Amino acid sequence: MFQTASRYPEHLVQPMREELTSLGVQELRNREEVERLMQDKDGTTLIIINSVCGCAAGNARPAIKMVMNQEVVPNRMVTVFAGVDMEAVASARSFISGYPPSSPSMALFKDGQLVYMLPRHKIEGRSPQEIADDLIKAFEVHCN
Repeated sequence: MFQTASRYPEHLVQPMREELTSLGVQELRNREEVERLMQDKDGTTLIIINSVCGCAAGNARPAIKMVMNQEVVPNRMVTVFAGVDMEAVASARSFISGYPPSSPSMALFKDGQLVYMLPRHKIEGRSPQEIADDLIKAFEVHCN
């Protein structure tokens, strides 16, 4: 059904995973974990589609670090890794309708509905602070 082989060696990806998991972001590694998460439609969930690319390293992951201690944040923050955990990413993307697949990207759900999307083209070339500011505004609108 889905490709399951990783495009990248795990020992190279692990530090990139840990940049988010060390902050308390829950990692989802397969389709079942994503589907189980999305069955809980109460509250807010941010899905971060992580990536090995430079804009994930220099922009997206640092922006997540900046927003973690804000007063208003989603109930759940989770991540899937593009190019690595293929089933998890495909499942996460199946809930993001109306946007082409991109990584890195971030999707905010409220009560099971997509309410905010930050695709790659709004991450690439922008500073972590600009991205964090966008996320903080989205959290203030949708996570109260």
